[in-house]
Parts: sequence; structure tokens; C-alpha cells
Amino acid sequence: QVRFVESGGGLVQPGGSLRLTCAISGVFVTVRTMGWFRQAPGKQREKIAEISAAGMTNYVDSVKGRFTISKDKAKNTVYLEMSNVKPEDTAVYYCNAPIALENWGQGTLVTVSP
Repeated sequence: QVRFVESGGGLVQPGGSLRLTCAISGVFVTVRTMGWFRQAPGKQREKIAEISAAGMTNYVDSVKGRFTISKDKAKNTVYLEMSNVKPEDTAVYYCNAPIALENWGQGTLVTVSP
């Protein structure tokens, strides 16, 4: 059974930084593309970053240059480094396998506010 456990969210001021962690079981980051998604209040869930099995990354324009996705093969974990955060980054953040979505985890809430 595939399971994603997201953590690291919290309250952060605009311009600040945060690192999100996704611990994965049941599927390996060495063979599947993994991604970070977010769902802001009243909006649909969107994919914001992904990292392929080979380590190639892609980002949505709104986070490009501010967020960095990475992975630790030994820990089977994916990270999202968030910097220069903005109020519009406020959302629940999830990880999943974008090409063939698995069951969603509980997500981690990021609130960007003064």
C-alpha cells in the first residue's frame, strides 16, 4: 500500500522560508516521478513541482526560482524547500506520484501571514 506522510508546515512570514518533508512508503522515488501539490482555500488542487526518477525537476511558473524540490533516495523521502514565500502560497501541501496518482496523504498546512 502506497502512503505519503507530509510534514513541516506552519505559520511563516512573507519573505520567509520553510522546508516540507514527504515520507513515502510502498513506492520508490528511484523509479517513480514524485511531485508536490497544493490546494489553497476555495481553489482546486494544483501540481507545483515534480522530480523524475532520474532527478530532473519541473516547476509551475508561480513558484519557479523560489521553491526547490529534492529527494533522498536512501530515506525514500521528497522535500520542498520554500523561500521568499508570499501570502498566495498559503495552502495545504501534498505529495503524490503525478503520472499515476495514489491515495492522498493528510497534507501539511502552510500559512503565510505577517
